[in-house]
Amino acid sequence: MTEGGTASSRPVTLAPAIAVVVGNMVGTGVFTSLGYQLVDIQSGFVLIVLWALGGGCALCGAVCYGELAAAFPRSGGEYHLLSRVYHPALGFLAGWISVTVGFAAPIALGAMAFGTYFSGALSLGGEVWPRIFSVAVVLGVAGIHLRPIRLGARFQSVFTALKVIFILVLIAACFLMGQGQDVSFLPREGDLGLLFSAEFAIALVFVMYAYTGWNAATYIVDEVREPQRTVPQALLVGTAIVTLLYLLLNGAFLYSAPMESMAGEMDVAKVAATNALGETGGRVMAGLISFGLVSALSAMIWVGPRVSQRMGEDFRGLRLLARKSRSGIPANAVLLQTVVVVVLILTSSFEQVLVYIELLLVLFALVTVAGVFWLRARKPGLDRPVKAWGYPFTPAFFVAVNAWMVVYIIRDKPGESLWGLATLALGAGVYFLAQRGGESVEGD
Repeated sequence: MTEGGTASSRPVTLAPAIAVVVGNMVGTGVFTSLGYQLVDIQSGFVLIVLWALGGGCALCGAVCYGELAAAFPRSGGEYHLLSRVYHPALGFLAGWISVTVGFAAPIALGAMAFGTYFSGALSLGGEVWPRIFSVAVVLGVAGIHLRPIRLGARFQSVFTALKVIFILVLIAACFLMGQGQDVSFLPREGDLGLLFSAEFAIALVFVMYAYTGWNAATYIVDEVREPQRTVPQALLVGTAIVTLLYLLLNGAFLYSAPMESMAGEMDVAKVAATNALGETGGRVMAGLISFGLVSALSAMIWVGPRVSQRMGEDFRGLRLLARKSRSGIPANAVLLQTVVVVVLILTSSFEQVLVYIELLLVLFALVTVAGVFWLRARKPGLDRPVKAWGYPFTPAFFVAVNAWMVVYIIRDKPGESLWGLATLALGAGVYFLAQRGGESVEGD
């Protein structure tokens, strides 16, 4: 018997578990990152290698999280895993970031992107309409996830399927109706130097941001049927689907529109769609992109409150967050996250928050994957229903790439990094106060 409930109380099967991974991953990043990369890199081959490398890193992380989630099958993501692998204090710090801004800031960013695309599709200018639409979509999706889990899971599956269909249509339109740019996806002279350039390294940071969310299924383990088998499968299959979509989508963008027209542009998808389908087609695609973002918002709104719920179950001082509705939903946790998101949207503070938590999100993922090495050495006899494929190379590759990103972020954004560390220090204080108020989760 796994932790967290009986099999009959687990409504989430493999399909919605995959949907929450795909939905959580495919947000604004893939529709915007290419424009920034094209400023310094004008090679189709190098750009595709860049996205393939990001996908490979995400897949390595997925197989490692799969091993840990199968060994410790309980909801909570990094909060639970770090608590069991290392110490409850480290898990609490990861949970503290997730509960305060780790989910709320990306949700606010995605909601504002939805509002911008949707108001643009309706030709509504100004700053008020995007904000109205962004708050409305957050409240609407949060309302759905306050209903029974089966309804939220079905909503997630349907909107993720629609998103994948839309992306496939956009890919086909770009390849079939685009202008057919002179771009080569095979190596040319000078490409090798670009692969080892500072520009390539910087572009990788944007790519890795677009791949974030591959760990989403680990936050809802208690709601997944046969989690020790289903969660690792969902992580791997979902990440593989997104990697393939990203490679095809960026290839389609490069094929359909001149690099010069996309370089420095934030709205790359609309530029490519306009080149392939004309001005009206570009506006239609902008509207479809906005609806495609709903599944990303839904995934984060679904999984985020499960961290605060789990922390409420483990710490008496946070017990209010663990309360469930009659249908088993952590209603207080959902409402808390919704309030934080709306405040971030209305105050336009989510972008600053995203910058200073970037270091922490990368750091916690790195430490979690490093836990595979730690447990293999410290607890070789631990029951591992699933083992990380490619060990020790897969965790080593993930740790190396993310360690480089940590160094880059600290060097590039020292001020924001200090704010992130200050947030951790505040979380440490809250941990000791919460510990005094009740019991903490036990290590294994």
